[in-house]
Amino acid sequence: MENTVGELRPIRFGAFELDASAGELRKRGVRIRLQEQPLRILQMLLANPGHVVTRDELRDALWPANSYVDFDQGLNRAINKLREALGDSAENPIFIETLAKRGYRFIGSLAVTPRRIASLAVLPLDNLSRDPEQEFFADGMTEALITNLAKVGALRIASRTSVMRFKGTRNKSIREVAAELGVDGIVEGTVSRDRDRVRISAQLIDAATDTHIWAESYERDLQSIFALQNEVACSIVKMIQATVTPQEHARLAIWREVRPEVYEHYLKGRYFWNRRTLEAMSKGLEYFQSAIDKDPNYAPAHVGVADSTTRLGWHGFVAPEQGCGRGKAAALRAIQIDGTLADAHAALGFALVHYDYAIDAATAEARLALELDPRSVNATQTLAICLMSAGLTEEALKAITHAIELDPLSLAVRWNAGVFCYLARKYDRAVAESRKCFEFDPGFVQAWSTLVFVLAKQGHDDGLIAQFERIAQASAGNQYLLGILGHYYASVGRRSDAQGVLDQLRAVSAQRWVSAFWPAVIKAGLGEMEEAFFGLDAAYVEHTPWLAYAKVAPFLDDLRSDARFDELLRRLNPRTLLQTAVAGPRGAGMHGA
Repeated sequence: MENTVGELRPIRFGAFELDASAGELRKRGVRIRLQEQPLRILQMLLANPGHVVTRDELRDALWPANSYVDFDQGLNRAINKLREALGDSAENPIFIETLAKRGYRFIGSLAVTPRRIASLAVLPLDNLSRDPEQEFFADGMTEALITNLAKVGALRIASRTSVMRFKGTRNKSIREVAAELGVDGIVEGTVSRDRDRVRISAQLIDAATDTHIWAESYERDLQSIFALQNEVACSIVKMIQATVTPQEHARLAIWREVRPEVYEHYLKGRYFWNRRTLEAMSKGLEYFQSAIDKDPNYAPAHVGVADSTTRLGWHGFVAPEQGCGRGKAAALRAIQIDGTLADAHAALGFALVHYDYAIDAATAEARLALELDPRSVNATQTLAICLMSAGLTEEALKAITHAIELDPLSLAVRWNAGVFCYLARKYDRAVAESRKCFEFDPGFVQAWSTLVFVLAKQGHDDGLIAQFERIAQASAGNQYLLGILGHYYASVGRRSDAQGVLDQLRAVSAQRWVSAFWPAVIKAGLGEMEEAFFGLDAAYVEHTPWLAYAKVAPFLDDLRSDARFDELLRRLNPRTLLQTAVAGPRGAGMHGA
């Protein structure tokens, strides 16, 4: 059975708000100290706007017949205190009009009851702390508020990556921001931290009318930060009267205790992880590991390690063992501590498909993550990856399209959509999705890589290759970018340039790990099949993540007519690893986190 949070809604007038259920009068979210009798008089007046509330009615309600007080003196004193609190006057009333010998009348305008709000965006909370290094804390509080509100199924909450595009910008109106995010309401506010004290001020705005529905400030010590986050979210849910199921009530009431110093390191890890550069992800990984060192049983930090290592491994910045292999172990540890974390199951699925090529097991993890959190973008993307790797291209495209609906302004999701269209051989759509990335960030390198993939398949250059050459050569030997460039050269017959990339990859391998995968792809384009298959065999042994897409990848088309490629696909058959993937790759056992 469902119920509605909040039966008595606060009444707003001017800059004021009377919350009868809490017994509070607030001005722009700040509580005004007011005694009981003036507060009750205001409540009676607001319940009868435009109508006279007689002196007799006030006496009967507030001064019982057996009380021995001077009623006239008491009523005048209460009205004066109420007017003082409201900044009103008897001579020139704004809110309370006196009708001589009769009573009083509320003459102000009550705020119009807002339309039903079914979707919200929490804009990045402003950091009011003097220390700019506390930005990580403000971002962490924003993400926590988004996460808590997302627990209510009746609400659609804009994702963190979408709202973070508006961080530090005030060049768009509330209505424009809401229209871009596709939401009914906006939550904005501030956060400040002074040593071990935290203060959050938040306000809820009806985007259609740009009117403030609610505002409040909260202050707690750092030890109670989770209770603070929960209270803010519950207040917002209460104000918009969102329908909340008993299960959601239970989830809103639960938070995981953690020492402040552990949580601080975790927030710093997420702050750097969300930047998605090599340097930032590496630094984020250090903070996640530091949080684990301080508290080995803090599951979200293990998820952070899993997210960081799997992405570092996917991009080829670290070897597979330290990438998706380590990420798998970290995700398993997080699930062992707390199996209800959707992101932990999504991270495990991502690792399984890219390290063990265990598509069935990975798909099961992604679907479990979506059961735990149906609006998880990470889980939706992981499911799309699994479907694409299995050759179910149309289902994969539906899944990634749904991810875009969940997170329409995410560069990473939009880039994945372009890649998936390329893998599904829908080249025009792949180009269109990639170019949409440039609307958000013209320098987004990953979108350039997808365009070059398409150009290699179509066999022409529309002026982008020269720009991509500069990007790849300036990437400090990024094997993913160099491999794509070499694949393009080989595909269009630029043999000497392709050989130059092979030489460059060989030189990079003297400094750090380089997969056998991209040289094999380039060799295939050059028609050197023996060396190409030798390289793919080595890539399989080393658990190269890109081999997970072998069934559909157009960049491997030169090899598909060879019986050895069929044999490779048989070795990549996901069902052969379904029973052993979670225990360890090919019987190798668990990897250390």
